[in-house]
Amino acid sequence: MSDKQTESHKTESTEVSTETQQDKNQRLRDKLLPEIESFKAERSTLQLATQDAAGLPNASYAPFALADDGFYILVSELARHGTNLKESSSVSVMLLEDESEAKTVFARKRLTFDAVAELVARDSELFTKGVAALSERFGEMIDNLSQLKDFNLFKLNPQQGLYVKGFGQAFSLTGSELLDVNWKRDGHHGTSSQPAFSTPAAPM
Repeated sequence: MSDKQTESHKTESTEVSTETQQDKNQRLRDKLLPEIESFKAERSTLQLATQDAAGLPNASYAPFALADDGFYILVSELARHGTNLKESSSVSVMLLEDESEAKTVFARKRLTFDAVAELVARDSELFTKGVAALSERFGEMIDNLSQLKDFNLFKLNPQQGLYVKGFGQAFSLTGSELLDVNWKRDGHHGTSSQPAFSTPAAPM
């Protein structure tokens, strides 16, 4: 085989390999995205990790609603997380499977992501949309709380995240709606790289 034919063969092999990987990624997205969307819809609250101006961390939670590519929460500035979100827009968020639903408490399904918290102005269209989304989920309690001056509406804008299905099944997420999915192949939870949906025996 001539050098030209060899180079052409290598190029064709690379193209086939690339197309195959693209197909695999698309199949992964097609399988995982509906599952992730369902997981988000089944959760009513999210866990928050915030920090104050001095960097002191605080763990808390808040009811949420999804709208306009973000997670809306209505929180009081009298609470530590409410003050922290006004002082520092960086926040880490987790949606977590209930213990009673988990196969094992050592590998509960969870969606975690870094986000930027945006304080929504009361006189904005975004405030109306956010409150409406929360009211649809939680009823008139939201209508009452949104009228209180110490309660502020925040939109949490995801930057990057991780969806964990179980041992060795972690998937990195990117995009404003966390819709770009890639299998995380760096040995999550101390396990070696495994096929995307296998369950290795190594402990967490």
